[in-house]
Amino acid sequence: MHKRKTAIYPGTFDPITNGHCDIIRRGLKLFDRVIVAIATDGSKNPLFTVEERLEMLRETLKDMPNVETDCFDGLLVDYVVKRGADTILRGLRAVSDFEYEFQMALMNRKLNKNVQTVFLMTGLRWIFISSSIIKEAAQFGGETSGMVPDVVRNKLNEKFGKTR
Repeated sequence: MHKRKTAIYPGTFDPITNGHCDIIRRGLKLFDRVIVAIATDGSKNPLFTVEERLEMLRETLKDMPNVETDCFDGLLVDYVVKRGADTILRGLRAVSDFEYEFQMALMNRKLNKNVQTVFLMTGLRWIFISSSIIKEAAQFGGETSGMVPDVVRNKLNEKFGKTR
């Protein structure tokens, strides 16, 4: 019998971008199921509440049947085990991401040697996009169409009082 391979794709997803969606779609080619999990206790100061981020994730990913959304706090490796997975899925945009992600992967491996980290390079068309850059652009009236799902663009416009 085939054991279902599940990967956890953790992040703040504040907000989810088309780059994140690219990693999820490509992750589904490697894994039977991907759980997109919002880390709720990070040091970042999020623009959107956990509930808003979950809502945007669910709306964005509703057509992907093998994707679940969730949130967690505490150690990622503990959450991975709790969800019956053994793989962490992470996206890399540039060399600048690598050092941090490499350190995190090594620490997670030290905490639980049975949990592996798999890195996928972001597609070239998304390499410059980050949630932080998207929020900054939206805050100052920049158009985010094509870089984030429509539901996210609408929520950003609501947050920053922009109507078009």
